Amino acid sequence: MGREMLAPLEKIHVVHFMKSRINILTIGVYDLEKSLKFYRDGLGLSTRGIVGTEFEHGAVVFIDMQNGMKLALYLRKEIAWDAKIAQSPPSATEFTIGHLVNSKKEVGEVMAQAKKAGATIAKPAENTFWGGYAGYFQDPDGHLWEIAWNPAIKVSD
Repeated sequence: MGREMLAPLEKIHVVHFMKSRINILTIGVYDLEKSLKFYRDGLGLSTRGIVGTEFEHGAVVFIDMQNGMKLALYLRKEIAWDAKIAQSPPSATEFTIGHLVNSKKEVGEVMAQAKKAGATIAKPAENTFWGGYAGYFQDPDGHLWEIAWNPAIKVSD
């Protein structure tokens, strides 16, 4: 087989349908009421509360975030049902949710608010190896939040 057996390469045109954005981040919870209380009453995040109760498997909380993004709270068993997968054990190290602020002081304030709301402080705020300041807390379902100040990033409210 010589070079004559190789077919010429064709230019392949790839169409990308997925855009680089996230509109809804849904986190699985065990107790919707408890999670609603933590996020709305404890952290002060804006929501209409539990909606969708008129539908079987529909109860969900949507929390308004910046730029039109939503944080959704949905029962873990309902996520498994909807995605048609087995419910797996929770793991705090699957992902973290990052919340940037504009100062070390703000990091401390958010961490204190989260603790008062019932969060578990996983790592108290401290100077980071990359020149910032950050700490971690876990919500009532163990989801890991990083509260961080990065001197290279200005956060607009």
